[in-house]
Amino acid sequence: MEKIRVIIAEDHAIVREGTRELLEREADIEVVGEAANGAEAVALVERLSPDVAILDISMPVMTGIEATEKIKAVRPSTAVLVLTQYDYDQYVFALLAAGAAGYLLKDVPSAEVIKAVRSVHAGEPVLHPAIARKVLARFAAEGPVEPQPKDAEELLTEREREILLLAACGMSNARIAARLSVSMRTVQAHLTNIFNKLGVGSRTEAVVACLRRGIVRLEDLDER
Repeated sequence: MEKIRVIIAEDHAIVREGTRELLEREADIEVVGEAANGAEAVALVERLSPDVAILDISMPVMTGIEATEKIKAVRPSTAVLVLTQYDYDQYVFALLAAGAAGYLLKDVPSAEVIKAVRSVHAGEPVLHPAIARKVLARFAAEGPVEPQPKDAEELLTEREREILLLAACGMSNARIAARLSVSMRTVQAHLTNIFNKLGVGSRTEAVVACLRRGIVRLEDLDER
């Protein structure tokens, strides 16, 4: 089994060591390096080409935001997972704009961190529920624009809309498949159709596009 290669960047040694110990309990995850600041993290990524880089935001020498930008510039294939105590709007949007694939707060259970590493490695974005709400609320507040093409209601099928809403709530493909009693391949096929119809490349982009076009409302997520 090929392991997911991870580096951890955190200026508090006890937190960094605890995260390493947590991840190394898993047979499919290998921590290949540790950094105490953002600059060291970038250097490690350049040298080791890990699959996932776990970063804090507030670090000396170079912040997590700056490190994310540089990591995505030098190694686009490395997924950045932010693990922090900060949920300030300016940090959230700056990191997502910089290319972070996941954003978790440190109050999540340890199992969620492990799950997040696997998810971002698989190409699935990961957002703490409080962060996801911020992202969606920001775009919902802008109000829908003119739907395209045709009527908004006709753009997605009922099943596609249902899958998109479940994905927006943070469900993995496996959980969506179990919820709807279909195969994971079916879920992925529907997501591919959704992305193609909307002209986007990720779940978050798809939800934002639907909010902007009036296909879904923020209230719809509360009903899931």
